Amino acid sequence: MGRWMKTLMPYKLSVLLVIVLLIVQAICELTLPDYTSRIIDTGIQGYGIKHVCPEKIVPEEFEAAKLFMDENEKKLWEDAYEKNGDIYEIRYTDENTLNNLDDELAISLVLDGQVAQMDEETLVKVLEESEGLSPEMLGITEYPADLRPVFKAMEETGELDSAMLEDMKVKLSQQLDAMGGEALQISMGKAFAKTLEEQAGVDIYAKQQDYLWGTGGIMIIIAVILAFTMILVSFIASKIGASVGRDLRSGVYSRVMKFSNAEIEKFSTASLITRTTNDIQNIQMTTTLALRLALFSPVMAIGGVVRVATTGAGMWWVILTAILAIVAIIIFLFSLVMPKFAIVQKLVDNINRITREIITGLPVIRAFGNEKREEERFKGANMDLYNVQVFINRAISFMYPAFMFVMFGVSCLIVWVGAHRIDAGYMRVGQMTAFITYTMHIILSFIMLTVMAVMIPRAAIAAKRVDEVINTESSIKNKPDARKMSDVKGTVDFENVHFTYPGADGEVLSDITFTAEAGKTTAIIGSTGCGKSTLIQLIPRLYDVSAGEVKVDGVNVKDIELKSLREAIGYVPQKGILFSGTIRSNISYGNTEATDEEIREAAAIAQADDFIEKKEEGYDSPISQGGTNVSGGQKQRLAIARALAKHPKIYIFDDSFSALDVKTDRKLREALKENVGDSTVIIVAQRVSTILNADLILVMDEGRIVGRGTHRELIASCATYREIAESQLSPDELNRKGVSANV
Repeated sequence: MGRWMKTLMPYKLSVLLVIVLLIVQAICELTLPDYTSRIIDTGIQGYGIKHVCPEKIVPEEFEAAKLFMDENEKKLWEDAYEKNGDIYEIRYTDENTLNNLDDELAISLVLDGQVAQMDEETLVKVLEESEGLSPEMLGITEYPADLRPVFKAMEETGELDSAMLEDMKVKLSQQLDAMGGEALQISMGKAFAKTLEEQAGVDIYAKQQDYLWGTGGIMIIIAVILAFTMILVSFIASKIGASVGRDLRSGVYSRVMKFSNAEIEKFSTASLITRTTNDIQNIQMTTTLALRLALFSPVMAIGGVVRVATTGAGMWWVILTAILAIVAIIIFLFSLVMPKFAIVQKLVDNINRITREIITGLPVIRAFGNEKREEERFKGANMDLYNVQVFINRAISFMYPAFMFVMFGVSCLIVWVGAHRIDAGYMRVGQMTAFITYTMHIILSFIMLTVMAVMIPRAAIAAKRVDEVINTESSIKNKPDARKMSDVKGTVDFENVHFTYPGADGEVLSDITFTAEAGKTTAIIGSTGCGKSTLIQLIPRLYDVSAGEVKVDGVNVKDIELKSLREAIGYVPQKGILFSGTIRSNISYGNTEATDEEIREAAAIAQADDFIEKKEEGYDSPISQGGTNVSGGQKQRLAIARALAKHPKIYIFDDSFSALDVKTDRKLREALKENVGDSTVIIVAQRVSTILNADLILVMDEGRIVGRGTHRELIASCATYREIAESQLSPDELNRKGVSANV
């Protein structure tokens, strides 16, 4: 997580913008259900009537409404309206003021409405409970009946005092609370307000349409803002994710380019490829989704809970049930899946390694007829990965149906409970709709968090693997006071050099001491595995010595700047490696400023010009990746030409003539002697004919120098060299005199 946060630091402003946009998105998402509730409850069922206090009222009703008000309420009522002709119109437009007015006057107005529109059953019950009267005794024959004149007369005669009025309001309030509370009270108040406004000539249909279009317009604006923020968040999050992937790939690549062979072998090529591709892709995708979901989901969940609390639906236990069910599913699944994530990455490394081996070694596999065996090996690695991934995917695929079951089950529960509460008057239809929507938001937020919880551990493992590469320092690096080489002569000295591979038990090289002089050819020969290639890799510091010193022009290579040291060396590895491009680009790889003349001259010395000129496109002929479209000998000659085009002072040929025929080998060595005679030439070879005329031949056996001298000297003094020579040369070649001065 710390590494992830550090990676995001360059994009902190973009991340901050995403957070702001997500808050806007959450507000929009949480606001829409509230407006949906308003459209249902106020716009459709309430005919656009928003308040208990009517917008307009006739004078008779204005005066009649005061019947059940105390002195304070009467003052509020009278201050709220002003007379305009024959109609009283409310003077306030501020919603907060109107809502406060509703709270103060709702009970009195509802009581006024109840008395003004009493049905027969209610009237009979009220009269029987009071004085045992009947409607006929009061002369009431039509319903609903308006009893306000009766109460007015009682007030005038003193039969109805303020205490009785207060008692009536308390009883009505208790009755409404028992039946449905504030929701029923507001609903009854708005219904009476509709009647009063109709009496005052208000076009209720037009008012309803205005409310629906106004509220719907606001919802459209919110939806447009929501869509815009979602698109913008997706765009910015994707850009940040892609940038993080780019930076990590650059970081890994830059670090790997500084690795010595020891670090490459520590991680393995297959693992480095997986870390650079699959692991970073995983981090990139998780970063994008985390910015979109991991930050958004908690806001939505908390906001949804707050909104549910404000609906007054009284069904919080439904939300709690849903959350507990989801948490139980998550805990169960994660206990099964999490241990498998760490295994997947190792299996991907394994399948990459095997795939790389098979593709690289395809000619050998076919030559030995082992296609079936390699297919089985790949199939085994593939099935291991398949089985783990199938287990993970099955577990995760169970998660979504389980969540859907919880979500729709909760929806059914809300409808069932909500229907009973609506029927009892405790809840309105719009409230239930909003409650369902908020509940879905909460559940979906938990689902999104679960998705992230599945992805983040995988990304964490990938991040750890990438971090291992980025935090691994190369064992070979410049000293703070490393110096550049100037006026290089090219003399190479080995002084009591010992070398052991990292993690190995025994030494590969022991007590190596010799000098390769400038202008001369030094050859190294010995049996396979005796340490020849390891020895020459110490010169350009592909490895560092375990003990002793390697010097160039008398300076320890550890004290020389790496770039400067390697610029002075033309290295041709044992395995000729070419890059995708053209023949020209491969020869000029070490010297990008090489002219056409220099490229042709290097090719001619390397004896490559004959096959190049036979190609239709000449030096612009394409070279495939790894040089698979040229032969082994052609590949070696192009690799030698690449080193020659660099014009170094030290040439290192690591068994670079092995794929050449004897005639080409001889011509190439003659050309080398003629053109690079002032440089230091170090040749590792298996063929005695290649090094026959070297100025100094070193014979190695089991990591030690067991002989040194010219060919003639070694034939006479070194049994190991003589044994090698006798196995390759005829008696005449062994005993000949007057060895040529050519290489």
